[in-house]
Amino acid sequence: MPVPATEQENHGHRVVLVTGPSGAGRSTAINVLEDLGFEAIDNLPLHLLPRLLDGPPIGRPLALGLDVRNRDFSVNALLDLIRQLAADPATDADMLYLDASVEVLQRRYSETRRRHPLAPSEAPELGIAREVDLLAPVRAQATVLIDTSELTPHDLRTELQTWFDPEPSGRMGVSVQSFSFKRGVPRGVDMVFDCRFLKNPHWDANLRKLDGRNSLVRDYVQSDPLCQPFFKSVRDMTTLLLPAYRDEGKTHLTIGFGCTGGQHRSVALAEKLANTLAKNGWQVSIRHRELERHARSVPPSSVG
Repeated sequence: MPVPATEQENHGHRVVLVTGPSGAGRSTAINVLEDLGFEAIDNLPLHLLPRLLDGPPIGRPLALGLDVRNRDFSVNALLDLIRQLAADPATDADMLYLDASVEVLQRRYSETRRRHPLAPSEAPELGIAREVDLLAPVRAQATVLIDTSELTPHDLRTELQTWFDPEPSGRMGVSVQSFSFKRGVPRGVDMVFDCRFLKNPHWDANLRKLDGRNSLVRDYVQSDPLCQPFFKSVRDMTTLLLPAYRDEGKTHLTIGFGCTGGQHRSVALAEKLANTLAKNGWQVSIRHRELERHARSVPPSSVG
C-alpha cells in the first residue's frame, strides 16, 4: 500500500501511474491529482517514461495516465515498467487502478454514446469485455484499487485525497449516506442504521413524490414517537465514536441510513445527522444513493 503523503521522503521521484478500463474514471482521477499539485500527463507513451525520470526530480509528484489508447501500450510493457519502478530506490511509485463493474461501464457508455477504443465499430459491450480481460494482470499489480461503480466525482475526489493529498488537513472526513435496502447496503459503509421501523411517508399520497429533504416529509418522519429517541441514540453514538476513529488514524468514515425505498426516512435522518455533525465541526459530505439514481440532476451536497 502507498505511504501517506506526509511520510514521503523529500528526495527522488514520486510517481503515480493511473490506469483502468475506459469509463471507470481515469480522466477524473488525473484532474483531481492535478488539483492536488501533481504534474499530470495523460496518455504518455510508455517508452518516454524512462526519459522523463532520467535526471533530477522536478520538484512535483507525477501523475501519469495510461490506457489502451496509448500509442505503444502493451500489458507486458506496463508490467515491466511497474517492476522497474518498484526496484528503483530513487523512485516512489504507485499504481492507481480505477475499476467499475461491467454493468456500470456499459451504462456509462450507453449514456455518453461513446465508441469503445477496443470496439470502435462494434457494440461497447464487446470492447468492455476485451479491455477488462486485457487489464486483469495490471489490476493484480495495483497498489491502490478504487471501485468507482457507486462513486460520484465528489466521492472519488474524497477517496483520492485520502491517498494522495500531499498536504492533508489532518481532519477525518465523514460521509453520511441514505440508501434502499432493496438495492443492498452500499460498499464501504462503516456504520449502518435501519430506519424501516419509522412511519413511512410513502403511504401518504401528498408526500409520496417528495423526498426526505422536504420539510413536510421531515416533519412527518419526526412525528413518529420513536424518531427522536432513535436519533438521539445515533447522535450520541457517533459523537462518542468519531473522535476514537480519528485518533486511530482513520481519515474517512461512512455512516449509512437505510429504509425501504431510500427516498423518505433514510434521507431525512441522513440530512439531520450530517447537519448536526457539521455544526459540531466535522468535515461532512452527504450522498443520497437512490435520489442520485432516479434523479441524476440532483447532485450530492456538502455541509462542511
